[in-house]
Parts: sequence; structure tokens; C-alpha cells
Amino acid sequence: MEPLTWTGSLSLLNPVLAALAALLVLAILARIALSFFATEPAVVVNPDGTATAPNGLWSLSVTAGKWLFLSLVGVLVLYIVGGVVTPLGSGGIFGAAAKKFLPVWIALVVLFAVSLRFKRRLGLYGKLFDSTIGMIGFGLVMFWVFTAIFADMIVMHDPLGQISQLKNKAPGVALPDGSGWYIFGGDHLGRDVFSRMIKGSQVVIQIAPLATLFAFMVGITLGLPAGYYGGKLDSGLSFLANLILAFPVILLFYLLVTPEIVTTGLPQFMAVALFIFPLVFLTILLNSRYYVQPQRRNLMVAAVLGIGGWLYLSLISTPGTAVSFFPAAIDLFDVPPNILIVFVSVVFVNSPTVFRIVRGLTLDIKTRDYVSAAQTRGERPWYIMLWEILPNARGPLIVDFCLRIGYTTILLGTLGFFGLGLSPESPDWGTTINAGRRLLTIAPHPAIVPAVALMSLVLGLNLLADGLREESLRD
Repeated sequence: MEPLTWTGSLSLLNPVLAALAALLVLAILARIALSFFATEPAVVVNPDGTATAPNGLWSLSVTAGKWLFLSLVGVLVLYIVGGVVTPLGSGGIFGAAAKKFLPVWIALVVLFAVSLRFKRRLGLYGKLFDSTIGMIGFGLVMFWVFTAIFADMIVMHDPLGQISQLKNKAPGVALPDGSGWYIFGGDHLGRDVFSRMIKGSQVVIQIAPLATLFAFMVGITLGLPAGYYGGKLDSGLSFLANLILAFPVILLFYLLVTPEIVTTGLPQFMAVALFIFPLVFLTILLNSRYYVQPQRRNLMVAAVLGIGGWLYLSLISTPGTAVSFFPAAIDLFDVPPNILIVFVSVVFVNSPTVFRIVRGLTLDIKTRDYVSAAQTRGERPWYIMLWEILPNARGPLIVDFCLRIGYTTILLGTLGFFGLGLSPESPDWGTTINAGRRLLTIAPHPAIVPAVALMSLVLGLNLLADGLREESLRD
């Protein structure tokens, strides 16, 4: 079996792609050059009241750049479609990758079609589709979310399987038995780089959003009363937050993963304290909302405490550690100790920053008229904090949530790069980049592939946050 080329039968599109890319670069350079000699033309108001921009070199460069960019995107879509419809391998490396991502393409098309159809009924999420930047960011993020969901359908080989003949082989190399290819090549141990990238997305998607959500639960639960009540409570919690923020992050992780600290059970005890906050938040939320309906409140709070308590105890109880007390028959989760340490560390580091943001927003919003009106009605403090202040702080918090997932993703990559927390054979992107960096001059692809994946996910999260910020400001 012959090795794969990059485009295979899709090579007919290569000259078109190169020409469009060159013209787009020229259009961008022309626009930059024009900016030195003339400012952007003002809008002309017609006699009938309509506004149009005058024709000219500036407008021509803008229009040309837009259409060239759209044409370039169209050619890239043709690569994907061509790779899907052609037999596996005939479309080259790009075509094979596009074909393996078929479940992701279908899920993205369905998601965007349904979202665009009902966007006016979907609140802030629906308004996101009015922002081009937001749509691009959302598409990149959901691409990796769906990749993690369908990972077992996409992978071509065992991510941990090793074939010694394929160590550091270039992308498109054929397997020794002729049964397939390593479409993105092999790493220093002869493992499939493509399959490891796909399985690595599962590690990132599972840890980063959940760790960020837990950090937000801690920050919101402590930040609201600190900003609302002020005084000694605010001073004490702010001091603790600043104390944690003053500690070097990498040094903190090094301390938490050292065997001496792990044997003391400190990470598990930290999990006991940090993981209780979602349960506390939901209990206070329901109690404040349905306080005047005791029967309904008691039923809902009991359900939350029962189910949430079970999930909480299952999560913190880890066999073979200092916190191992839950019977195996009813233990829903068996979190590996190394993943638990990483999870706890990320929550612990991010919580003080979220606390400071929530506290600052609360200090500002509590002076608004609608908060004074709620106080005049005799509403309880937690009702005002959770149902008057928090909803009006949702815009900045949603944006920060998206950005913080990106920061957490980078942090997980950094931890993997330094060999902290996750096992060395883990396919997470940081560990894979660290393993491939030693042979960059000989075989750069084992490090470049996960690095591009990490970059694209973080870029998508940042663009999504920009789009959400734009739309939240319009409300």
C-alpha cells in the first residue's frame, strides 16, 4: 500500500486555493497601504435618507477582501465534501481526515440549522448567530465538543498501540500489513498521532468546562455575600483570595502532585471542601426562590440534597486514597487520583479570580434602583443576591466563563507539558506536545498536530466570548 499524499485526487483544487490565498494577501496588503494615504471614507447620506459608502479604492479593497475570503472558505468546504464522498485514501490525508470527521460535520450542520431556524426564541444564544465572530468561535468550539463525543467513532487506531516500524514516520505512512494508514504520522513510540489527538480532545473537554463550572460555583457563592454585605466578611474573604492569587501557580501544582503531599491526602481534602459549593449554591438558590412556598421548597431542596449529596460523595470518595469511605456498590464515579488532583488544582486556582469578578459586579449592581426596590418590598438578602443581582451580572460572567475555559485549557496543556498530574502515556494535548518537542528537528508533526488543535480550541473560545460580549452589550 502506497503512502498518502496530502490531497490525493483533490489536488485539482490546489491551484485554485493557492491563487485565492495569494489574491487575499494582496487585497489585505493593498488595504494596509491605502490606510497610510487615506482614511476610511465617510458614509454618504443620500437625499432619500439612505446611507451608502462612496466607491473608491478603499471600498474596492474591502469588498475584494470579503469575497476572496468567502471564496477561500468555499474551497476549503469543497476539500471537506470531496474527502467525504471519495473512498478513504483516494482523497489524500485531508480527504481521509475529513471522512473520519463525518459524524462531526453532520452534528454541526444539524446544530446550526436548528439554531438559525429558532434563533429568535433562544435568547442570548440565538442572538449569537447575528455575530459573524461569535458564529465562527461557536463553530470551532462545537467542532471539538462533537469530536470528543464521537471520539470512539473517529479514531482509526488504538491511541496507546505501538508499531515500532512507524516511529516518527511522516503523515500518510501506510501500516506494515497494508491495512490502513497513520494519516498524521507516528510519534516517537510508533503511536498514531491522529488517534491520540482525537482522544486527547476528550480529556480536555471533560476537565476544562467542568473545572471552570466548579470554580464559578465557588466564586459566585462567596463573591455575592462579600460584595453585598461588605465589612469584615468582605475583608476576610478578599484577603484569602488575594493570598491564593499571590502564590505562584506552577509551584502550587508542583506541591500538590509531589508524592509526599499526595500521601497526606491534601488534594482529596481540598476536593471535599471545594466540591460542596455547587450543592450549597443550588440549595440556597431554591430556598430563596421558593421560601414563601414551604411545601414545594422542601420537596425540591430534599431532592437536590439527596441526588446532589449522592453525586458529591461519589465524586470525593476515591479508592486507595485518604478519602475512601463510600461503598463501591453505590459509588457512581471512580475518578483516577491524578485527574482528581488536576481538577482540584484548577478549581482552587481559578476560584479567587471568579470571586473578585463577582464581588466587583455585586458592589456595582447593589446600588441600582431595582435592588433598592426589592429591599423596600422586604425581600430576603439571598433572594436579592441570586434573583436580582446575579441575573443582571450574567453578561460579564458568561464572557468570563468562556475565556476562563480557554485559560483552563491552556493551563491543562501547560501541566501536561511539565508532566504534572496526568500520566505520561495520556493522549491529552499538553503531554503529547511535551513528548514530541524533543524531536522537533527530526519529526515535528507529533508536536504540531496537538498544538494546532489546542490553538484552534482556545481561539474558538476567545471568538465566542467576543461574540457573546457584543450581543450582551446590545441588551
